[in-house]
Amino acid sequence: MRNNTTVKAFAALFILTIFWGYNWVVMKSALQYAGVFQFIALRTVIGSICLFTLIVLLRKPFRIHHVPTLILLGLLQTSGFTGLLMWALVSGGAGKTAVLTYTMPFWVLLLAWPLLGEKLQGLQWPAAILSATGILFILDPLHLGADKFSMLLAVLSGVSWALAVIVAKRLHQASPDLDLLTLTAWQMLFGSIPIVIAAWLVPAPAMQWTPYFVGAVIYNAVFCNALAWLLWLYALLRLQAGVASMSSLLAPVIGVLAAWIQLGEVPSTHELAGMLMIAGSLLLISYVSIKKHVQIDPNMGQD
Repeated sequence: MRNNTTVKAFAALFILTIFWGYNWVVMKSALQYAGVFQFIALRTVIGSICLFTLIVLLRKPFRIHHVPTLILLGLLQTSGFTGLLMWALVSGGAGKTAVLTYTMPFWVLLLAWPLLGEKLQGLQWPAAILSATGILFILDPLHLGADKFSMLLAVLSGVSWALAVIVAKRLHQASPDLDLLTLTAWQMLFGSIPIVIAAWLVPAPAMQWTPYFVGAVIYNAVFCNALAWLLWLYALLRLQAGVASMSSLLAPVIGVLAAWIQLGEVPSTHELAGMLMIAGSLLLISYVSIKKHVQIDPNMGQD
């Protein structure tokens, strides 16, 4: 049973990294047709509607407890993370914004030790160092350009996501029977409220409902918001916070490659080297995690 749960958790992480990785190109392109907060509002509101529809169809519990914690989770995971990364994309490149947002795992590793008691052990240390070095290579801090504000927003987005990881883990510890679908839907609804207010107050040109924009909204709301966050929380509640966060580093690599191919954002030699380092760290952290969590049944294959 533990073997099956671990494999499912890593499969969920792999699927959502594909969705999130390519979505950097989709989000950057969609901003040609709508204001940043208008697009985020569509993404989060439609995503929450999809989740609540599933709750009704599957007859999941609708009532919730720990409302203040769920509000905090929504503010961090939906308002903070999504809002800040989309704002960063207004003037920043899709590839670099993706990488900076995914400094999240290092903030998680920093916070999970004192707050969750999750310590890095053994080969997890060199994997973390390799990832950190890879991100530094991609960021290239010695040659920062004019997009400093955009990069700051991207980093803050990663910090907000890391805090959401800690809140979600502590919520699960306090209420392990809380339904995952209900949790995801309510936090998204709560997190959508500040974004809708911002979309109402911040001036923006009229949205252009082109086929691409409609597709971008559907892709973001259904696949990259409702489904992906459900997959993320599923994996997060079954793996250590640091393990889940480190494994998700595949997404910015996909983002950089997609931005290179589709948007012409050609990565430098440093960025290519960084992507290879991150890929290596992912293989190492996955190997260590599976070896630690998977227990082979000694009676396997016997009648």
